[in-house]
Amino acid sequence: MTSLPEDPPPLFGEDDRDTAVQRVQEAYAEGRISHEEMDEHLHQVLTAKTHSELVPVLASLPQENAGTTSTIAAAGGRIKRRGEWRVPRTLKVESAFGRVHLDLSRAVIEHPVVDIELQLGTGRARITVPRDAIVDVEGLHTGWKDTLYKTRGRSRPGGPRIRISGTMGFGRLKIRHVRR
Repeated sequence: MTSLPEDPPPLFGEDDRDTAVQRVQEAYAEGRISHEEMDEHLHQVLTAKTHSELVPVLASLPQENAGTTSTIAAAGGRIKRRGEWRVPRTLKVESAFGRVHLDLSRAVIEHPVVDIELQLGTGRARITVPRDAIVDVEGLHTGWKDTLYKTRGRSRPGGPRIRISGTMGFGRLKIRHVRR
């Protein structure tokens, strides 16, 4: 009786590795791991060849604080946040019919990365971000109109990273950096 050779462990792509590196860096930036732990985790991620070598590294990262997600929801009407307000790590905005205006220009942003998840039916959304913010709209899906956003030519280091994701049905999202 001959035994069949075992299948080699599945390899993973550079996108998986990049995602793992980003998770380790975010854990460090949010103060959940020390500098030494970050170095150790990054070394393990960068030298891993299979998923089975990568999974324990990511599983050992401390979980985010549960209190860092907030949801703003309205069936119709306006959702508006402006002035000095505290921005959570993850902000979910849900509106079936209406306008959304989030002004982060004077907001208190304590996290290096802020995720804004939009679930909008119809209506427009406008987001004003700090001058030095880096905006990522890769995770946003629009149904009818495109997103209006021009990336800034040069951003000063140290600004927050604003990641916008979710879905918009029949509205338009306009993102702008504050001028002052």
